[in-house]
Amino acid sequence: MKEGVFLRRNKKKWEAIEQETRNVSSVHPDRLGEIFIELCDDLSYARTHHSNSPIAKYLNTLTARIHQTIYKQQNIRFSQIAQFWTRDVPLVMVSVRKQMLVSFVIFAISCAIGVISTLNDKAGEYEFARGILGDAYVEMTLQNIKEGKPMAVYENKESIPMFLAIAYNNIRVAFMSFAWGGFASILGVYAFFFLSIGSAYILFVNGVMVGTFQTLFYKENLLWESASVIWLHGTIEIWSIVLAGGAGIVMGNSIFFPKTYSRRESFRRGAEKAGKIMLSLLPFITLAAFIESFVTRYADMHVILKLLIILGSLALVVFYFVIYPFIVEKREEMRKEQEKIELPSVELNR
Repeated sequence: MKEGVFLRRNKKKWEAIEQETRNVSSVHPDRLGEIFIELCDDLSYARTHHSNSPIAKYLNTLTARIHQTIYKQQNIRFSQIAQFWTRDVPLVMVSVRKQMLVSFVIFAISCAIGVISTLNDKAGEYEFARGILGDAYVEMTLQNIKEGKPMAVYENKESIPMFLAIAYNNIRVAFMSFAWGGFASILGVYAFFFLSIGSAYILFVNGVMVGTFQTLFYKENLLWESASVIWLHGTIEIWSIVLAGGAGIVMGNSIFFPKTYSRRESFRRGAEKAGKIMLSLLPFITLAAFIESFVTRYADMHVILKLLIILGSLALVVFYFVIYPFIVEKREEMRKEQEKIELPSVELNR
């Protein structure tokens, strides 16, 4: 194709693209990608057949501008993702530490209720445990204990289907703990003014179950054998439930206590904070499901390996959700101090 024909066929298209991308940052990324592909095709043809012509130089300049914008937007996206994990979530955790403490206290008290109630169960009958965990589960556990395989429940399923089922269940429980806080608060804003009842209830139920389950093994003289296996995955799993419950309380309290904001604005802010917490929990919940499906089944692994996994999991969640937020908060305070502009002193002429 001659240069003149090539120009006539594409001139209007290039002019339209130039006009459309005059304010290139306002163009939708998908559309920007389409334009970039079109220009690359035209530039490739121009360089092949008319390498020294003004058309090739023009297309090269236009394409380079689009490419720089796309690359810049990609860098912004990556930096935003990094900022979410290294700054946004930690700062949210600092701002909601009271609600998280409430969530932890509710869970701890309910866990203690499960422990005390199971300890008072009649030997061998486990009436309370059956009411909480279900007859079938208690019978299965007792049967496994008699057979000398107390942790057999983790060994009887294939790893991948078990992982998918557990991950789904853990995410469902965490989101129930989160969502019911806001839902119950909306329904009961006048009737229940001091607690996010939904999240508190989910925390209470799960706390009682954990206390009951662990104490059942204690009464069967299998406390260490059970704890060293259950907490391989349970360390991250339980922390996730507590944090999800705290997120629900954050969202619920944003309606109860709007402070200087309207209820709608306060709820929007609370939901944004809670949503960030829930999003940050997804990798941890998935990790707990992976450990339960692929690691916990090896109940006879060496005790040192068990302790490394349990203590490593505990260190991970405590550092990221408790210690690191205070480090980030301190860093932000120092940055704001450095950014303060000192006003020069001015002597007034009398």
